[in-house]
Amino acid sequence: MAKRKTKQKVSQRTLNKRRKGRIAKAQMWLRRFGITLGVVAFTVWAGAWFFLSDADSKTAHWTKQTMLEASAGMGFSVANILVEGRKYSDADVLLAIINVEKGDPLFSFNPDEAQELIEKVAWVKAAHVERRLPDTIYVGLEERQPLALWQKDKKLRLIDADGEVLTDRNLKKFKDLIIVVGVDAPARAPGLLNMLAAEPALGKRVESASWIGGRRWDMKLEGGINVSLPEDDIGFALRRLSVAQEEDGLLDKDIVSIDLRKEDRIIVRTRPGKVQEYKAGMKVDKSI
Repeated sequence: MAKRKTKQKVSQRTLNKRRKGRIAKAQMWLRRFGITLGVVAFTVWAGAWFFLSDADSKTAHWTKQTMLEASAGMGFSVANILVEGRKYSDADVLLAIINVEKGDPLFSFNPDEAQELIEKVAWVKAAHVERRLPDTIYVGLEERQPLALWQKDKKLRLIDADGEVLTDRNLKKFKDLIIVVGVDAPARAPGLLNMLAAEPALGKRVESASWIGGRRWDMKLEGGINVSLPEDDIGFALRRLSVAQEEDGLLDKDIVSIDLRKEDRIIVRTRPGKVQEYKAGMKVDKSI
């Protein structure tokens, strides 16, 4: 009987120990879970604060600035701005776009952004911008070439060979260029001026050209002579006029107008009111 009671007491102590052990383990796991949960909650809160408060961008900006300043300290700072190909583009506008000063970190300059902005300048057809280590910003320009002055609404504008308007200011230095008139004149002018370039003696006499009826050109020469060109074969018509000038000094005579619209003749109106026809090398006078 006594042995049985002793065994029961031992079993009870063992059970109590096991129960206490399980409770202790449970408490330990709860503490660990609580700590873990707390860490997770803090991490989530800290992360949310970091992003919502813009601390991430501020930290990235600080890191970037620190690296840029370090690179400048190593010698990678702006000392030169080299621009090639500039003749007409405004230097102040280009410098404002580049927007750096001597001593700025070279790597803080973005060549792609600068190139995109420079190519929006009216004079610039294409640009190439790059950083040249250790201290130079390079800008290579392909500028548009002035072709003619376009008259519209009683105002002159400078255009290039693509018909692009370059500027309407400070045109005095382009006063020797031909003036073209008409809505479609900028698009049509390159073809006419290329043909005139093939007849330089004639081309230098041309002061203006008007695009007539959306079909053809009339030219105004020195001395007020008006020249009517055909719709087609303009180059051939200009060649005939050049030959007439070379052989007979036609443009030096006291004439008012020249009509080149007929293929087989040149019709000339003189100031006294007569018409002369030049045909197959023969000159015939007609009164009108």
